[in-house]
Amino acid sequence: MAALSDIQAAQPSGSRTTKLAVVGAGAVGSTLAFAALTRGSARTIALLDVNREKVEAEVLDLQHGLMFTSQAHVTGSDDVAVCEGADVVVVTAGAKQKPGQSRIDLAEGTIGLMRKILPGLVDVAPDATYLMVTNPVDVVTYAALKISGLPREQIFGSGTVLDSSRLRVGLAERCGVAVGNVHAYIAGEHGDSEIALWSSASIGGVPLLDWEPVGGARPIDASVRAEVHHEVVDSAYRIIAGKGATNYAVGLAATRIIEAVLKDERRIMPVSSLLDDYYGISDVCLSVPSLVDRRGVTDNVRVPMSDDELAGLRASAESVRAVQKRFGF
Repeated sequence: MAALSDIQAAQPSGSRTTKLAVVGAGAVGSTLAFAALTRGSARTIALLDVNREKVEAEVLDLQHGLMFTSQAHVTGSDDVAVCEGADVVVVTAGAKQKPGQSRIDLAEGTIGLMRKILPGLVDVAPDATYLMVTNPVDVVTYAALKISGLPREQIFGSGTVLDSSRLRVGLAERCGVAVGNVHAYIAGEHGDSEIALWSSASIGGVPLLDWEPVGGARPIDASVRAEVHHEVVDSAYRIIAGKGATNYAVGLAATRIIEAVLKDERRIMPVSSLLDDYYGISDVCLSVPSLVDRRGVTDNVRVPMSDDELAGLRASAESVRAVQKRFGF
């Protein structure tokens, strides 16, 4: 292993500052680092990747933009020591999803990678909050919990935060309102069995199921809801088919989760965490609205669900659990 990269910006002095470690300098990891840098999410951003030439190039490129961001320190290496003392460790490294390949198909290679890298990460950053972004995120998060031995609140997945954003964008376009006026969640697996929680969705404070169209917009009836949900589930496949990878939106979504931790926001987000009797569902990592703060995921929020939504969530749990068992978890 090489020593820490020599191409580092000067370390800021003064009181203790926040440190974000990003594991994997591929499309998602490098975009996430860029998003965190431009948003001022953390004072230090450290990249770790097995490809030393790649990670040092990404660090240099990011450093060249430091004049245009809030003060920060950017470093990178192929040595896990670069992550030492991190407040948040984000794992983006994993098998790359190919066109037509499901997220579940990625599980074997990615779980094998977690067995190799997690022990070293926990050694250098035992107190960090760990955010898993690599797919299939629910299965990988469950495996990471078992491999690392960390408490359930300390390690969780990005889950359906991005999917929920996709849902809100689709609804906002059809309702003719700003995305910020739409509140709706995708829950369950980050994948084909995910469900939309229509019962708790709202637009400008109005329950979605009671929403009356404005400005000539279409009614949000059952057929439109089905259309929007299909777009959400299918969107990653469309993006991968067209450009090879999803990176911008997932980078922003993960950065928003990171900020909820570093700033102790106590924000409710649909992240993937280990459930314990959530509407009778246990021992599986799934996305449900959850409280995120500096400790990680501290609680799951029981939002109202219809019978169909609850049945869908339980079916999603069984789908993910079946994959866990296939890999010995």
